[in-house]
Amino acid sequence: MDNPMNVLVTGGGGFIGGFVIERLLARGYGVRHIGRSPRPDLAAKGVAVYVGNLTDKPALEAAIQGVDAVFHIAAKAGIWGPHADFYHANVLGTRAVLSACQQAGVKNLVYTSTPSVVFNGGPFRGEDESLPYGSNWLCHYAQTKAQAEAEVLAANGENGLKTVALRPHLVWGPGDPHILPRIIARAKSGRLRIVGDGTNEVDISYVENVADAHLFALDALLSGRTAGKPYFISQGEPVSLWPWINNLLQQLEVPTIQRHISYKAAYRIGAVAEGVWSLLRLKGEPPMTRFVATELAKDHFFNIDAARRDLDYKPAVDTETGVEKTVAWLRAEGIQ
Repeated sequence: MDNPMNVLVTGGGGFIGGFVIERLLARGYGVRHIGRSPRPDLAAKGVAVYVGNLTDKPALEAAIQGVDAVFHIAAKAGIWGPHADFYHANVLGTRAVLSACQQAGVKNLVYTSTPSVVFNGGPFRGEDESLPYGSNWLCHYAQTKAQAEAEVLAANGENGLKTVALRPHLVWGPGDPHILPRIIARAKSGRLRIVGDGTNEVDISYVENVADAHLFALDALLSGRTAGKPYFISQGEPVSLWPWINNLLQQLEVPTIQRHISYKAAYRIGAVAEGVWSLLRLKGEPPMTRFVATELAKDHFFNIDAARRDLDYKPAVDTETGVEKTVAWLRAEGIQ
C-alpha cells in the first residue's frame, strides 16, 4: 500500500481491541494504540504505542496527530463500582477523544457501544435502533455508555468528523477475559443458578465477527454509506441462554447448571446485596445485582437488519464454529 491509512485504536490491548488491531495490520494500515500501560506485545507487531489516559491531553494529542480514523473501544465495563469511575472513563474519556478528533482534523470515528444503552428493565424481542435510550438504569456502566454514545452521534458532522456507534451484545470467544471464565468458575463452585424459568433468549456475538463489524463500519464511513447512526451487532440469531451455557459447560466437562432461582427472588437478593455493599463499602462486586438478575432472566435480542444493510455486516463465524474454537482455547488455557 503506497499511502497506508493511519488508524488510532483506544483499548487495543483489550478483548475486542486486540482482534480489531490484528485486522487493521492485515490490511497494511499504520496502527497506533493509546492506553494506560506500555504494550510491548503490540509494539512487537508494529503498532505505535502511546502511554497515557484518554484525559491526558498531551498524550492523546500526540497519538492522534495525523491519523485518518479512530476506533474508540476503551471503556470501563462492569456491573458495580463508583459512578465517578464510570463517568470519568466512559463520558469524559469519550469527550476527550471527540475533542482531539476535531482539533486534529480526523474524519472518521467508530465507537464501541453496548445494547445496554437501551436498558429499561424489560425484555427486548427483536426491536431495532429506533428504541430510545434507556431509563431506570440499575447500572452505572449502561448509563454512562448511553451518555457517551449520544455525544458521539451528536458530534457527527462537526468539523468534518463522521461517527458511527456499534452495539455488540454479549461478546465471547478465544481470549475472553471476563464472561466465560467467570461463568465456568461459578459453575464449578456450585454458585451459579438459572435465573427465571430458563427459557429466555439472548443475542450473543462471537468476537471475530465483532472485530469484522468494526472494520465494516469504517468502510461504510469512508464510502459515505452511513454516519451518525448506531447499530446492533450479534450472530443474527438469538440463543436460549441457559441451554447454550450448559452446552458449553458440558463440552468442558464442567457440571451443568440445574438449580433455579426465580427472577423476583434474584432481584430482591440483588437489591439487598447492593444496599449492603454500599453501606459497608465492601470491596469487589456483590454476588447478585438487580441489573444482572434482569439480564439473566429476560429476553434480550435485537434486529440487525440495519447493520446488514448499511455496513454489509455478515457474521462470518457461525455460533457452532465459534463454540468449537472457544472450547479449544479454554482447554488450552486450562480454563475448565
